Amino acid sequence: MTGDDKIRQAFENKNWQEIKVTDSWQIFKIMAEFVDGFEKLAKIGPCVSIFGSARTHNDNKYYQLAEGAARLLTEHGYGVISGGGPGIMEAANKGAYEAGGKSVGLNIELPFEQFHNKYIDRDKIMEFDYFFIRKVMFMKYSQGFIILPGGFGTMDESFEAMTLIQTGKIARFPIIFVGVDYWKGLFSWIEEKMLADQHNINPDDLMLYRVVDTAEEAVDHITRFYNKYVLKPNF
Repeated sequence: MTGDDKIRQAFENKNWQEIKVTDSWQIFKIMAEFVDGFEKLAKIGPCVSIFGSARTHNDNKYYQLAEGAARLLTEHGYGVISGGGPGIMEAANKGAYEAGGKSVGLNIELPFEQFHNKYIDRDKIMEFDYFFIRKVMFMKYSQGFIILPGGFGTMDESFEAMTLIQTGKIARFPIIFVGVDYWKGLFSWIEEKMLADQHNINPDDLMLYRVVDTAEEAVDHITRFYNKYVLKPNF
């Protein structure tokens, strides 16, 4: 079905029975994805999610940074969760898998560019139809986020985490953006426009995240965070 077909279908008149049947079956499908996710992920223990572009090639420095960060996390006893696809996601799973750690992939079914990578543990591959369910799994079962350069999806996931912490909906956990040169424009805009110019956030909100340049700095921040606060996993 094309984009135009979906738009036309959205404006077609439907009777009550059609609406009821369609929505009821969708609810069951949503419930099934939640149940499957909770059952599998509750068993894996503390993990850190690594986000970034699906389009990053393995000769890119950020691919290598993601791989290195995953290895270091494994050495500190964390499992690694990725979006399950190629690029930075593959690098994260590869680093954890080759270091003997837990390698989890929360894959999303898309019409292009998304297929699960070969470095996910066979019993930890999950397939999702719904982005919002997948994001719940990231938030509920991650003890921290390491965010490498990416596109709209990466921005969506990282700002979702910051919003939930800012509003007190989930416990605070470390959020680290890796790649100062890539992220500096965004965070300069946040400080200058969001905060100083329009006062749409509070000064304390700038403490929700940290921007670093190396895998070692990112993992060190996570380990020091939990050594200081001795927090339990979100679940």
